[in-house]
Amino acid sequence: MAVTKNLEAKLKAFERILTMMDTLRAECPWDRKQTFESLRHLTIEETYELGDAILEGDRKEIKEELGDILLHMVFYAKIGEEEEAFDISSVIHELCDKMERRHPHIYGDVEVADDEEVKRNWEALKLKEGKSTLSGVPKSLPALVKAFRIQEKAKKVGFEWETKEQVWEKVEEEMGEFQEAIAEKSQAEVEEEFGDLLFSLINYARFIKVDPETALERTNKKFIARFQEMERLAKADGKQLLDMSLEEMDAIWNQVKVDIH
Repeated sequence: MAVTKNLEAKLKAFERILTMMDTLRAECPWDRKQTFESLRHLTIEETYELGDAILEGDRKEIKEELGDILLHMVFYAKIGEEEEAFDISSVIHELCDKMERRHPHIYGDVEVADDEEVKRNWEALKLKEGKSTLSGVPKSLPALVKAFRIQEKAKKVGFEWETKEQVWEKVEEEMGEFQEAIAEKSQAEVEEEFGDLLFSLINYARFIKVDPETALERTNKKFIARFQEMERLAKADGKQLLDMSLEEMDAIWNQVKVDIH
């Protein structure tokens, strides 16, 4: 009974947002003007804001950002309905049909041992549907995230190093090639080899269970916090960073590093 009441509450809430979107699309000049293309960059921003909230561990903010993304999904579905291309119900049903097909261990008679076997089955089913192993990697993903996802996808069909030591050897090999390119002063080769080096480092991060995007973002946040504290300390001493020598800034930086880990 409790589950039924909970479901009813969820359906009522979903009905509310659908009704609200109908109203906004009909009566608000800004909402009426929006298109798939005009909303795209806003959706990307909202997704990054959700990512920030997740990194901060802020449940209240996660809830708010999820709401913003849900609004965008409903918005796109409404535009699709107006164009007679699709509506929210067809979007949901197509999603559910796909999830049923790709979870035969739940909706069929397939047995799996663990989550890794679930992942392998998922990729095998995608191949049967005529999709490339790498088809699920969006072209517009940031390059670092894309590299990580490409490597994960390739792993699922067995295209993978056996040990992390082998991967580190590849990192060292790419570092050598990068240094050679620098010595030869070929900018095109420097860029290519730097890309190869980054790709191999991302691969190594994957082997040691580190998400490189998350790791880099945490370092970004740490640098920002330290740099802004350095600015604050300099200002408190009546100075501006622009007027300080590198040695003076480095002394403050080392002080800040002790306080902000």
